[in-house]
Amino acid sequence: MKFKSDFLNEIDARGFIYQNIDIESLDQIILKNKISGYIGFDITSDSLHVGSLIQLMLLHWLDYYGHQSIALIGGGTTLIGDPSGKDKTRKILTKIQIDKNINNIEKTFSRFINLNENSLIINNYDWLSSLNYIDFLREFGSKITLNKMLTFESVKSRLDREQPLTILEFNYMLLQAYDFLHLNKNYNCILQMGGSDQWGNILSGVDLIKKINSKNSFGITSPLITNSDGSKMGKTADGAVWLNRDKISSLDFFQFWRNVNDNDVSKFLYLFTKLPLKEIEKLSILRNEEINEAKKILAYEVTKLVRGKEDADEALEIANNIFNSNIIDERLPNISEKKLNLEDEIFTIVDAIDKLDLVKSRSEIKRLIKSDGVRVNDELYKNNNLSLKQYAELNEIKISIGKKKIGILKIL
Repeated sequence: MKFKSDFLNEIDARGFIYQNIDIESLDQIILKNKISGYIGFDITSDSLHVGSLIQLMLLHWLDYYGHQSIALIGGGTTLIGDPSGKDKTRKILTKIQIDKNINNIEKTFSRFINLNENSLIINNYDWLSSLNYIDFLREFGSKITLNKMLTFESVKSRLDREQPLTILEFNYMLLQAYDFLHLNKNYNCILQMGGSDQWGNILSGVDLIKKINSKNSFGITSPLITNSDGSKMGKTADGAVWLNRDKISSLDFFQFWRNVNDNDVSKFLYLFTKLPLKEIEKLSILRNEEINEAKKILAYEVTKLVRGKEDADEALEIANNIFNSNIIDERLPNISEKKLNLEDEIFTIVDAIDKLDLVKSRSEIKRLIKSDGVRVNDELYKNNNLSLKQYAELNEIKISIGKKKIGILKIL
């Protein structure tokens, strides 16, 4: 649908909107007034990862159009743990662990929202820690029914799989609703955004505000972002793709985006860059060899956004050296590049590594494969038949032996 407000038009055109609460009324309000909106972040690690990037971008666009973005750090709620989308109860962290995580994560937000102007980072521990539990239950416990909570998908899925769901986690939902109420009362915050797994929690907050503050509030969820093959976005064989530099190098972060599936490039350009929509439209029609240029732009723009221009420039330079030359220094792996005609060659992983001259003997190649020492396009190679046929449609194949040997196979 066509919105009248710039903010909703922007995020709608980029594919951020999945579910909403009375978005037409929100559109009218935003058209005439500056608003305050928030997204909550659990602090279960000392860095956010790529899975949080869509929420950070939502805060960015709200801030960009002159509204107040609130990054709500769950210093209080992380002590309990959110059951949404989880198969099991989260490990309970100590206050000291959470505070340490907060210190490492806060700097990430400054790259997405303008903390020197209007937007804020707030820790819900500031008000949740002082609540009297009995008074809290008396005032708010009766406002959210267990019947309704049991209908939320995040709860139903756990119960359907007969996974334990503790009273502690049920309290999380009540506390998150209270967060929205608190922000509504003290910061005139009328909008909560989050991933689709937060839909039930957002509904509870909107309902609580209506009952306690007698005000209308709004919610928007973003879709669950997966790769085109259905796998969870932001996960690699080595684990999560972190946003903090001390968790993953800017080069490896850049390469994650450089190596995304061709079918994901357009979607990721819309969601994870600030490029103008018309420019993305032009990049989205690129195919075959040309799509690699779109991937480089995607990788550069996301790295610049998350790590800064200097890191993005350096990562681009090193990546170009890796893929386009044989320049070697202490930062670069050993590079080998060969061209292969599928009609003339036996297309196996052993033949490919042998041709690239990455390993001294074919028996050593087979030993490395069996010991999980070979990666193809950054994924662990596991095929017992040693075939590379599944990569035949690609223009090039990257074969890695450890961290210091990389081969680029150009397919003719």
